[in-house]
Amino acid sequence: MSTAPNVTIIPAKVQTAESRDKYHQLRVAAYCRVSTAQEEQQNSYQVQIAYYTDLINRKKEWTLAGIFADEGISGTQTKKRTEFNRMIRMCRNKKIDLVITKSISRFARNTVDCLEYVRQLKDLGIGVIFEKENINTLTMTSEFMIALYGSFAQAESESISKNVSWGKGKAYREGKVQFQYKYLLGYKKGADGKPEIVPEEAETVRLIYTLFLDGYSMSRIKSSSRTKVF
Repeated sequence: MSTAPNVTIIPAKVQTAESRDKYHQLRVAAYCRVSTAQEEQQNSYQVQIAYYTDLINRKKEWTLAGIFADEGISGTQTKKRTEFNRMIRMCRNKKIDLVITKSISRFARNTVDCLEYVRQLKDLGIGVIFEKENINTLTMTSEFMIALYGSFAQAESESISKNVSWGKGKAYREGKVQFQYKYLLGYKKGADGKPEIVPEEAETVRLIYTLFLDGYSMSRIKSSSRTKVF
């Protein structure tokens, strides 16, 4: 069947979050992240969750699509951020209309990743609001500011990582070592702040080394009934 003359075919308009707002509430998700799992930052993690839950619920034009929070994840890559990746999958499945986050450095500390995800979401008609920078990716006309802030965040993260590595190396050379006692078998923190042997656990540690010297493999030691205590 041929097309009738003088007929103009108008392509379908991509529906954005703003145009959807005229018809129903926006499904808004928030993304939170803290850089380490230290106690003082865990408080910040909980505060962020409470803040965004309240913010989204207070806006009548918004409905909560989820609070996605990664705790104790540092560095510049997104692949290890389970909740971030789950949020992106929900966006691709059209279950989220808008994402809100504290800052570009919370969203991504890698400039390339940041721009890539912002572009992907924008193509889906989904905006990202960065509160600190006062940026809404659906209304902005240039990616320059995101690239600029993203570069700052990436440089800061890399600088912090180098400083932390240098600090740890210096501490090791001075004989100062931090112990994760909850993951350490055979020792606990003593009254003087130094490692103290836990007698009942020490027997297991000695047995593990004895079995290893007897030729047992690591998996065989682990499955041995004699070391089931741990």
